Amino acid sequence: MPKFATGAIRATTMIVASIAALTIAASVAEAASERVRNACANDYLAHCSQHPEEGAAVRRCMNSNGHKLSKGCVDALIADGEVSKAEVERRRQSSR
Repeated sequence: MPKFATGAIRATTMIVASIAALTIAASVAEAASERVRNACANDYLAHCSQHPEEGAAVRRCMNSNGHKLSKGCVDALIADGEVSKAEVERRRQSSR
């Protein structure tokens, strides 16, 4: 096999492996913690139950309904790093 072909195969394999790793990491990152699921269950039912419980669609929905979320839900989202205290405060100030 020519040397350039071996390098191309190796590069392609590295690209495929990188994409697979990113996909797995994104899937894991999208899973809500038990704390968030418990604290935000009622908020989910009230505002976003038309979306599957995990994934980008429910995250977008909860984000767009942030001003309606309960304090317990917001606190859990902050604790898990889903949203920063600064962002919550910024939104609170802009809604006044």
